[in-house]
Amino acid sequence: MNFIIFDLELNQDFSSSDNFDGKISSFPFEIIQIGAVKLDKDLKTMATFNRFVKPTIYQKISPFIASLTGITTEQLIKEEPFPAVYQSYAEFIGGADSIFCIWGMSDIKEIFNNVKYHHINPELLPKRYLNLQPFMASHFNLPKKTMLRLQHAVELLRIPMTQPFHDAFHDAYYTTQVFKKIYHPSMEPKLYDPSHIRIRPKLQKREIDFDQLIKQFEKMYAREMTAEEQSMISLAYKMGRTTQFLK
Repeated sequence: MNFIIFDLELNQDFSSSDNFDGKISSFPFEIIQIGAVKLDKDLKTMATFNRFVKPTIYQKISPFIASLTGITTEQLIKEEPFPAVYQSYAEFIGGADSIFCIWGMSDIKEIFNNVKYHHINPELLPKRYLNLQPFMASHFNLPKKTMLRLQHAVELLRIPMTQPFHDAFHDAYYTTQVFKKIYHPSMEPKLYDPSHIRIRPKLQKREIDFDQLIKQFEKMYAREMTAEEQSMISLAYKMGRTTQFLK
């Protein structure tokens, strides 16, 4: 059993997708870099992984992602597409009995999404994982739902910051250093189910009782509201619900 600490850089630019048909849910955030560190059960580094990915869903890197990561469209043209990089990554992992270590849930979700999109074998990936964010909060006796940014965690643990963040390999390295600082054998990995769909409870639709609203105005002004006034009150309420006039 090994620990695989990994991080992804992702891109999404619908304006550059020839296949985009308006259904955003069909198109994942496309992986453009995978960075990972493999540790043995004693937390000793066994190997590292750092690969960029040639985009095939979106033809160019969005300006925001390019600015954040420094990754450019031109840089990725010479790289291999995701299925080939995924095969190399699976070989690096060395078996699905390993445990993923992640900073937040987005990366494990997106790697399974990309695998599904490309119709390749997800069974090469571990499904056991440790999300280190809650453990970091516990380490500093912070509220359980406190989700610190990776850089903040690095600063709190006084880990030397020798490389910039928002690079998948650098972030995987920093996450590894955090993991080594806060690890305890009592940490229990959870099981990730890529087929699980979280269903949000549907909020009950509620309607305003306009009769009671008008009566409240009549009580405040000690007189009956005219038909014109009632219409204005109703319209003002409906316009207020749109939130377009909030400052």
